[in-house]
Amino acid sequence: MNAFYRQAIAQSVFGFGFFIALIFLTAGTWDYWQGWLFLAVFVASTAGFTLYLAIFDKPLLERRLRAGPWHEQRRSQQVIVSLVYVAFFAFLILPILDYRYGRSRVPAWGSVVGDAIIVLSFLAIFRVVRVNSWAASNVRVEAGQQVIATGPYAHVRHPMYASAIWLFVGIPLALGSWWTLALLVPLIPVLMWRLLDEEKLLARELAGYTEYMRRVKYRLIPHVW
Repeated sequence: MNAFYRQAIAQSVFGFGFFIALIFLTAGTWDYWQGWLFLAVFVASTAGFTLYLAIFDKPLLERRLRAGPWHEQRRSQQVIVSLVYVAFFAFLILPILDYRYGRSRVPAWGSVVGDAIIVLSFLAIFRVVRVNSWAASNVRVEAGQQVIATGPYAHVRHPMYASAIWLFVGIPLALGSWWTLALLVPLIPVLMWRLLDEEKLLARELAGYTEYMRRVKYRLIPHVW
């Protein structure tokens, strides 16, 4: 087994242990079926996603593993990604605390719906990476990169972000909290900032992207924005 696959496996194992500790230490109990179901759904989705890339698109997996503000080349993106990381942990910790103290508990069916939304979000992200092998975790233009205008990119310019937003809808519901959905209000402007900044880079450095922007007018939601 080469070093890259060892790294991917090590990150997956560490991530699994970290999630268990984060969820159940925050909940203060092991008797939290919403946490167990969310963990099973999230781990299965990320493992399936990683396994697919390891078999069929190793270069993209390498690019996806280079995630985090320290991998961004521009200051603006370092700030944005840092904010997204903070938001992601807030979307995990605050719903669990909300559930623990019974402030706005979601009924069982709502948590199941939340897990279903998470699965659908991952499936939508999977559809994106199947057509775009350049869909890295950081904003840069790679050597030989081309404009992708097929599949979901034929309808919106940023289907990855459009798919990921639903992940942040599903997580609070899956973990049993209504109130944490309010975090979407500050999160969405951060994501909009990221994609607008990304568009500036792509229009400047990726051949054909300006023409693509003229042909595909909407960024996230067809006929809306």
